[in-house]
Amino acid sequence: MTSRVPALIVHGGAGADPKGGREELRAGIEQGVHAGWERLAAGGSSLDGVEAAVCAMEDHPRFNAGRGSVLTSAGTVEMDASIMEGDGLTNGAVACVSGVRHPITLARRVLEAGRHSLFVAEGALAQARALGVPLCDPAELVLEHQRRRLQETQAGTVGAVALDRAGVIAAATSTGGTSGKLPGRVGDSPLIGCGTYAESTLGGVSCTGDGEAIIRVVLARRTLEIMKSVGDPKHACQVALDVLVEEGRGGGGLIAVDWKGRIGWAHSTPLMPVGWADPSQGIVVGF
Repeated sequence: MTSRVPALIVHGGAGADPKGGREELRAGIEQGVHAGWERLAAGGSSLDGVEAAVCAMEDHPRFNAGRGSVLTSAGTVEMDASIMEGDGLTNGAVACVSGVRHPITLARRVLEAGRHSLFVAEGALAQARALGVPLCDPAELVLEHQRRRLQETQAGTVGAVALDRAGVIAAATSTGGTSGKLPGRVGDSPLIGCGTYAESTLGGVSCTGDGEAIIRVVLARRTLEIMKSVGDPKHACQVALDVLVEEGRGGGGLIAVDWKGRIGWAHSTPLMPVGWADPSQGIVVGF
């Protein structure tokens, strides 16, 4: 098999606050891209790349995932995440999880275990214990700035899509959900086909934004169908975004990588930080 040039793109959520903090966002995106690209450049798999990228952003308090997750109406953290590999269409996901620092790592362990695709709440924590994923005190995930934001509307998610040297595409998405959501609410991020999808013969997608709207149009999988028709990932993302706004009746954004390693993204919100690795330019960050 001919070795491919790896590709990686990440996003920091379509709900990022456009009023300030861009340098902090930029630094967080750069950390995510660097972590993922380091794995890909060393010959790691696309799964390694997207997991590393998302883990870095789950650790960053500026993003609505992991340590930076928004709070439910009860003042707790409930996180969702999913990951998918596009050769075998294998996938793993978790929802309504607290007490796990890296939900995306737990989602990958579910993928690798192979028997089931999605675990929630206490069932997901039981899997974390069984699969050797470190737990943490749920209180560690509740940050003061999210307590202050509890009464505000805030959407957002982190995600990554990668192509590795073997031509395998993977996608990953992680989120704390929507600020003030009812406990037990699950959005699009852990739902394969909605928030995350990868198929190596077509491409991979990670979505962010209004979860209920994204679910209505099955946005991630639909984007790949559009990409199959129009060819160009940038065009496909824009067409898919129009579908989200018009048919889904909501807003958000998405990133994509096609089987050739070409990247694309689009968003209907004022801001969606993205970053990608360019072999000639290094790490590039855009808003």
